[in-house]
Amino acid sequence: MSDSETIAAGYAFTGPALDLGALLWDGACLPDAQIRIPLPMLNRHGLVAGATGTGKTKTLQLIAEQLSAQGVPVFLADVKGDVSGISAPGVTNDKVAGRAAEVKQQWTATGYPAEFYALGGIGHGIPVRATITGFGPVLLSKVLQLNQTQEQSLGLIFHYADTKGLELIDLKDLRAVVTFLTSDEGKTELKNIGGLSTATAGVILRSLTAFEAQGMADFFGEPDFDTSELLRTASDGRGMVSVLELPAVQDKPQLFSTFLMWMLADLFHDLPEVGDADKPKLVFFFDEAHLLFNDASKAFLDSITQTVRLIRSKGVGVFFVTQTPKDVPGDVLAQLGNRVQHALRAFTPDDQKALKATVKTFPNSSYDLEEILTGLGTGEAVVTVLSENGAPTPVAVTRLRAPESLMGPIDAATLDAAVKSSSLYGRYAQAVDRESAYEKLTTAERQPQPQETPKAAAKKSPPKEDESMVQQVVGSGMFKSLARSVGTQIGREITRSLFGTARRKR
Repeated sequence: MSDSETIAAGYAFTGPALDLGALLWDGACLPDAQIRIPLPMLNRHGLVAGATGTGKTKTLQLIAEQLSAQGVPVFLADVKGDVSGISAPGVTNDKVAGRAAEVKQQWTATGYPAEFYALGGIGHGIPVRATITGFGPVLLSKVLQLNQTQEQSLGLIFHYADTKGLELIDLKDLRAVVTFLTSDEGKTELKNIGGLSTATAGVILRSLTAFEAQGMADFFGEPDFDTSELLRTASDGRGMVSVLELPAVQDKPQLFSTFLMWMLADLFHDLPEVGDADKPKLVFFFDEAHLLFNDASKAFLDSITQTVRLIRSKGVGVFFVTQTPKDVPGDVLAQLGNRVQHALRAFTPDDQKALKATVKTFPNSSYDLEEILTGLGTGEAVVTVLSENGAPTPVAVTRLRAPESLMGPIDAATLDAAVKSSSLYGRYAQAVDRESAYEKLTTAERQPQPQETPKAAAKKSPPKEDESMVQQVVGSGMFKSLARSVGTQIGREITRSLFGTARRKR
């Protein structure tokens, strides 16, 4: 058996699979040697990498289309604003027809069911918001660019708010709690919760103020987006393609990358274990993945690694999309079983180093991958996936199929019409500002405190040395009046997860 036949045999799966394209060997396209990904292996995660302009976005579109056709919901982060076309039929031309003929593709113009979302409603899409409590201290620390010590201190502030029944819905709620803790009366509370200095609380407060001044307030609040909306199928049985439109927040990369991680973490909390299934419950494409890992704390990276490792058993596949594999930490990269590597450039010493590092991440191959990876054309890639028995397939240089939906954005009017006609629009479009920490603290500050007589003060016994933290907190003068307005049980702390995000009851 020749090398090309051996490679082709490695992709001859018997079960349902996605068709990527046809094998390239010695410069020739072999249309009968189809390169595929087994559908059950899509929850083993993946990587789509390559230099700018090499076709990564079209690869996402190609995979997303076939997943939808097989009844699997898909989430796509549309950073550049060119994925919305997946909802409209594609347009044929000589280039598309030629590609289809080369790879033995029966190309049919097809649009797929799609919902369009936008962070905080900034841009075109159904607003996606998260409460501060739901987002949690670890992810928020990433957005605020806090160091490890400040991140830990923010966790104590969340703990304090939880125990006091102070709901953290939006940024003004968190700012109100931190402002109180740095006030003359609140400084005593800092001593009681331990490990939180006035200086660190001040840094967090300044970070929050600067963050809000940049227009970030819209992203946090209610109604809190229910990530189970991403798991829906259309009436015809096809998986819904959820497109998060991000062009309006391109200048806020840490915000949108961290919001994507919140969505994934929220799904992780709520989904039951399913083990190995016939097909994934959802495939999540994480575009511009390097932004997630830039300047990340060790705790944050550890949480990402653990989430990616464990979410597979809940039926969710995650594809990271970036320029080179070195953008993804090794512990995360080691969990990505499916690889589609587009061309890399080697114009600088750093580029050459990245190229050599990329080659080392592939299984042994009869190809000269250093030469191949710098010579791939647009719409060509080096592929290796997990076979039906979980073993890596042979490395295959592949000419990829053409997407059947529109390869470009739909116009703004069509996009707005799709958003407003969605059944979800009425549920999430209008922001809600109910009573929470800000209102409760403001009310408590306005309430006059009873003056203590010297005689009453003399009768007070000193606090016991073994008095619990919660008992000390509840004993503060301001919060005796506040407690009457608190609807949640004093001392009940919200259960939190790997990222410190709050679990929600569906």
